[in-house]
Amino acid sequence: MAISASMVKELRDKTGAGMMDCKNALNENDGDIEAAIDWLRKKGIAKADKKSGRTAAEGLVAVVSEGSKAAVVEVNAETDFVSRNDDFQALASGIAKVALGTDGSADAVNAADMGGKSVADNVTEAIATIGENMGLRRAAVMQVNNGVVASYMHNSIADGLGKIGVLVALESEGDAAALNAIGRQVAMHVAATNPLAATKEDMDADVVEREKKIFSESARESGKPENIIEKMVEGRIRKFFEENVLLSQTFVIDGENSVEQALKNAEKDAGAAIALKGFVRFQLGDGIEKEEDDFAAEVAAMSKG
Repeated sequence: MAISASMVKELRDKTGAGMMDCKNALNENDGDIEAAIDWLRKKGIAKADKKSGRTAAEGLVAVVSEGSKAAVVEVNAETDFVSRNDDFQALASGIAKVALGTDGSADAVNAADMGGKSVADNVTEAIATIGENMGLRRAAVMQVNNGVVASYMHNSIADGLGKIGVLVALESEGDAAALNAIGRQVAMHVAATNPLAATKEDMDADVVEREKKIFSESARESGKPENIIEKMVEGRIRKFFEENVLLSQTFVIDGENSVEQALKNAEKDAGAAIALKGFVRFQLGDGIEKEEDDFAAEVAAMSKG
């Protein structure tokens, strides 16, 4: 099939690979973006952590925590300027507080009451007042029976408002202050490392199988015998879990222990066992792509290749 400039741009944005590499990958895979990503990774040209796409949308992430329950929402706007508008900040904070009383779905939050009107109606009024299109993109609520749901906001511009919001749920009978302290540290870690899952068991089986396939095909291209390839793949998958499973990652706060061990160490101060029940990480605009104006020259250069 004919490979368009927009297809090449999409693949480049998702992988960070060069223009010609992206064009070749698409040609080799009949324009299939996902297959082209895998093809580039097998060739060692693209990295998995580029796949999620670039962050482009503006607005704010808001978090609110009340002990054993917390909520995080993402409210988008057209420009970063609006995120510094007092009315918009109040809107985002208000939506997060309302979200605490819902199941965390965007539909439920939009329909919830906020000052006598639904959240959706409040957003519509804000659009008319502020003059930019905006909306609630997503929301999440976490709760534990015993313990805390700690929160952390990265790049904070006001209390509970910023660019990356994280919730970490810890189940424990221990001291709340000690749980909040380690929970916040783990949330800071999540903000920095962006793990794919809390535990190995939580990891998407399809993702693991895809990684195994990529590692296997990449190893075979080296000409190694099958028994060596099997060991290489086992090592690569083990490394994949260490890098992408929260409990297996090296804790960024101390740079030595795993997150799992850091939680175990914190049990002494808490006075009880601590179980990680999950996490949520919202990064503003994650996966939303914005048009750029500097692509024409590169397209012209590519067409000459």
